[in-house]
Formats: sequence, structure tokens, C-alpha cells
Amino acid sequence: MKLMGLDVGSKTVGVAMSDAFGWTSQGIEIIPIDEENQEFGLDRVTELVEQYGVQGFVVGLPKNMNNSLGPRAEASQQYAEKLTKLFNLPVDFEDERLTTVEAERMLVEKADVSRKKRKKVIDKVAAGLILQNYLDRKGKLTQK
Repeated sequence: MKLMGLDVGSKTVGVAMSDAFGWTSQGIEIIPIDEENQEFGLDRVTELVEQYGVQGFVVGLPKNMNNSLGPRAEASQQYAEKLTKLFNLPVDFEDERLTTVEAERMLVEKADVSRKKRKKVIDKVAAGLILQNYLDRKGKLTQK
């Protein structure tokens, strides 16, 4: 099942795609958005859904450290509602606490990417981590 992972921010949406088997994820791109002007990048998401044959979405849910939901989590849930209405495909959420921190650490420690370049890729790396965490968790559940 081909899944699209999304890291929804206030200015960008990081996009990742799973392989056809649902084993691995790969960061694809970053879509600019403008929440204030109600521009959510859904035209580009539509193009990617068609291009990759997406069968479902995994949206990062940025919970607070105490497990409560704040304004960013609510914005992610609203984005997921838009996806559901537009595509009529399943949408799951994945707790994304600290994924951006983890993505930044990976880019610094493993790839030695400069701060300027990190800003250009961090959201798609985070989307890849969100989707990979989801795939790993689902894989473990089906193995039991």
C-alpha cells in the first residue's frame, strides 16, 4: 500500500512516500503553504497522489511533551480533514514529537549538512521519519 507522509507546518509541508510494500519511506519534497491566505498546497499534493498512486496518508501529529494537543496539532488535524474530503482516502496520524530534532541531528551528524542547506530539506527529512516510524510501528503490530 503506497502511503504519503506529511509533516505539516505553518509555512511548509514536508512530503515523504513509502515504497509499494510499505517497508521504507523516502523524503520527496517540501511544498510551500500560506495558512493566513488559506493556501495549503493541495494542488501539488493532488499531483503527487496521482503520480505515485497514493492509497493513504500519514500526517504527523505534533503533540506536546505531556501528550496534550496544542495549536499545531489542531492545524495538522484540520489539514487531515482537507485531505479526507479531497481524496476520500484513509488518513492516520503519527506522533511526531522530536522528529524535527531527530532530522536535524541526522543531517548534522551523518551528512554534515550546513545550516543553510538544512533549512531547505529538514521538513522532507522529518516527513520521512514520521512515515518510517508509522511503517515500523505497523509492521511490528502485524508480526504479533
